[in-house]
Amino acid sequence: MDKLELQKTAVEIRKGIISSVHSAKAGHPGGSLSAADIFTYLYFEEMNIDPQKPKYENRDRFVLSKGHTAPALYATLAERGYFPVEDLLTLRHIGSYLQGHPDMKHIPGVDMSSGSLGQGLSAAVGMALAGKMKKKDYHVYCLCGDGEIQEGQIWEAAMFAGDRKLDNLCVIIDNNGLQIDGKVEDVCSPYPIDQKFESFNFHVININGNDFNEIKKAFDEAKETKGRPTAIIAHTIKGCGISFMENNIGWHGKAPNDEEYKVAMKELKKAGEALCQK
Repeated sequence: MDKLELQKTAVEIRKGIISSVHSAKAGHPGGSLSAADIFTYLYFEEMNIDPQKPKYENRDRFVLSKGHTAPALYATLAERGYFPVEDLLTLRHIGSYLQGHPDMKHIPGVDMSSGSLGQGLSAAVGMALAGKMKKKDYHVYCLCGDGEIQEGQIWEAAMFAGDRKLDNLCVIIDNNGLQIDGKVEDVCSPYPIDQKFESFNFHVININGNDFNEIKKAFDEAKETKGRPTAIIAHTIKGCGISFMENNIGWHGKAPNDEEYKVAMKELKKAGEALCQK
């Protein structure tokens, strides 16, 4: 898929995020939107996966450590063909399989249940180690939040991954600079994130996480890196793609009302139409 098609797909995923959170009247749009381009590249270009065989043994694995941004994962899985796009509107509804956090027992394409911050990377490290022990060729990708890496368990997992030289593991940090209580640097600064991961024997790449050229280059470099895991520090815009949500901490964990929904969808429709003119 070329860059233009990736951009078009990312717009559709952002539509799915907004539609599902609006329908649920709850959820986390800000961090879902910031990571939408990462999700798009992973599921439509990078990972070896098959929606028709979601449990295929040699598939690449993905763990959403910052599980509250499930709307982005669900919108991506739906767009990729794991389940109907229409089901996104059942997010968080009673009886829906699309819960507020990813559930591997009920949602096709979800490799790990998550939601408790800090725990996902440990699961991803375990998957990567299992791949090495079984001499499998699959890769494991784990998306963490920049606020989430304030959790100590993240660094215990990172220490283990670096020590075991798990070069089949790629950690992506969605560094949008904001968490529920404010700026990450003000709450409990994780900076310098790159130097911290380097000290745990990670190969580190800093990128603009909303630019597909840089995203592609980073994942290509990660695949070529041998002897140690990779951490991609993706500098992103919280709420990316919706003008009134961008860099606005208020949109960390609330749903748009009907009027805000209309404005957001109008912006996304316009963005999609502009891409179609290229």
